Amino acid sequence: MLDTVKYLIGSPGASGYGSKSTAEQVTDASPDLRHITAIITGATSGIGAETARVLAKRGAKLVLPARSLKAAEDAKARILSEFPGSEIIVMALDLSSLASVRSFASEFESLRLPFNLLVNNAGKFAHEHAISEDGIEMTFATNYLGHFLLTKLLLNTMIETAAASGVQGRIVNVSSAIHGWFSGDMIRYLGEISRSGSQYDETRAYALSKLANVLHTKELARRLKETEANVTVNCVHPGIVKTRLTREREGLATDLVFLFASKLLKTIPQASATTCYVATHPRLVGVSGKYFADCNETSPSKMGSNLSEAAGLWSASEIMVSKDSSAILDPSHQLEH
Repeated sequence: MLDTVKYLIGSPGASGYGSKSTAEQVTDASPDLRHITAIITGATSGIGAETARVLAKRGAKLVLPARSLKAAEDAKARILSEFPGSEIIVMALDLSSLASVRSFASEFESLRLPFNLLVNNAGKFAHEHAISEDGIEMTFATNYLGHFLLTKLLLNTMIETAAASGVQGRIVNVSSAIHGWFSGDMIRYLGEISRSGSQYDETRAYALSKLANVLHTKELARRLKETEANVTVNCVHPGIVKTRLTREREGLATDLVFLFASKLLKTIPQASATTCYVATHPRLVGVSGKYFADCNETSPSKMGSNLSEAAGLWSASEIMVSKDSSAILDPSHQLEH
């Protein structure tokens, strides 16, 4: 109850920030990011767009990958209208397609840019069951697997940039508190919903993808520490944003529920704050493998803290991005081999 009250009034936590802090406020401590090159997925709207705007305000060079180049160009134009000196590159990327991720990574490498910050922000909540071109359920493919491969392909460039510049690289994975709603066998459920829509539940599929983001953070942090790379990775829960509230409602009781719920929702500048805090704040140098909400470190779910789950997901993900996905998702295929 006390945590809810603190959240509602925006009480600052140990970081000095809380649920009401905005992205601009939390980046006041690091106002000059002119030495930073950042890739932000999902930057054409919502939290990603505000993250990009605030980082541009602080001087960061931005790479905005998007499925729709027009949407990315519009996002670029909005930022340039406010901050005319911003350096922004628009590139094509469809995270649900492993081929597109590889193409983007190759194109980015060819630019020979330094690479300091990766914000894996893009996400979707698929109401209808769909399968990616690689045979993976679409929510998981977009929210997690595409980001897993993107991070894997670009990691060496970030490590090299950090070594050459002395500036620590940072990776921010945007998850959700909903990751705690998933329980059970992750790969088995992914296999079921990647083969057929009969087991598909949109909320459970979304929770699975967001749990995967948390576990990816844990295992990648462990691997980076092992290799002594000057790169950190952390995970954030941005909060629930007002503009995403969609509902069919009728009656006084439902109105009262939504009146209370509205007090728990954030504006986009508030929802972008935790991402920007973890991406830029000097206090977080050397902090890795952690989970943040309301700009403060907190604990993920029990399953999200399970290092053996994290290692198992990593192994399965390596197979999914390197081979035919049926090698891991189709039990009959596994038996044949």
